[in-house]
Amino acid sequence: MLSTTLIDTNWMGQSRSIAAILLESDGHRAMIDPGPASTLPALRQHLDSRGIGVAGLNAILLTHIHLDHAGATGALIKENPNLEVYVHKAGMLHMADPQKLLASAERLWPGELGHLFGETLPVPFGNLRMLKGGETLSLGSRNLEVVYTPGHASHHVSYFDSSDGTAFVGDTTGFHIEGDPLVVPLAPPPDIDLEIWSASLDAIAARAPSRLFLTHFGYSNDPAAHIAEYRKNLQRWAALAREILRSTPDPQAALEKFVADAGAEIRQRLSSAEAEHYIFNCGLNLTWLGVSRYHRKRAEAAAASPAQTAAPQ
Repeated sequence: MLSTTLIDTNWMGQSRSIAAILLESDGHRAMIDPGPASTLPALRQHLDSRGIGVAGLNAILLTHIHLDHAGATGALIKENPNLEVYVHKAGMLHMADPQKLLASAERLWPGELGHLFGETLPVPFGNLRMLKGGETLSLGSRNLEVVYTPGHASHHVSYFDSSDGTAFVGDTTGFHIEGDPLVVPLAPPPDIDLEIWSASLDAIAARAPSRLFLTHFGYSNDPAAHIAEYRKNLQRWAALAREILRSTPDPQAALEKFVADAGAEIRQRLSSAEAEHYIFNCGLNLTWLGVSRYHRKRAEAAAASPAQTAAPQ
């Protein structure tokens, strides 16, 4: 018997912000992206209500290692040392020793990590299972294809469920709540690469999934339309960031302009309460930092290229 259960972790007391997925198959129980440690009480409560508990889990599958997706993993293993944790090879060492991951996150949320994400514990290396992309994971009678989908993060994978055609895509296709007419980009530093991201969107679309599952938040039932909308919005916001970098040399003023313009777009498309929910969850300042860093790196590479070409061999 197969079942797929969405768990709303009620991050920061808000529903429809961070979702975990429980996959059950012939007695095997796996969780995709358990969320941050700050939402462990809600996660435990849900598992206990199903008569499973943390001890009843067999595996954790991570789309990527950002704290809002993976931060609870070490704490879950402390409760259940038998858990297997599947993660892309680029994220394995950071799960085993999260000091650099936490230092990077601290720069984005100074002084707020504990409040937002709780305590991120290391994962014993013996619990980690390396993914590269291209694997098929057998979870009971359920098979999941693993596809490497970087762009949002260099350590991002997606999982494709052959039993019902669902693609679990993490943050690759943005923030969207079923029924809303908008898909909002999620593009925090440091790994944003728009060309690679576009190829990952192609890889998802090529598999023609029947639906997408987004950690933020829930199902999208028209994958082709969703991916096309997301690609358009990501490209438009990248162009907006490029123009602001050109016209607004002051870094703080540039950030404020991007947040104001992107926020205005969201408020035009959604009701007032829904728009504020999206803005709260999407971290427009983080998307500015991620996309503007991408543009600066490209400009630096282009400027350095002629000099490299002319250098003596």
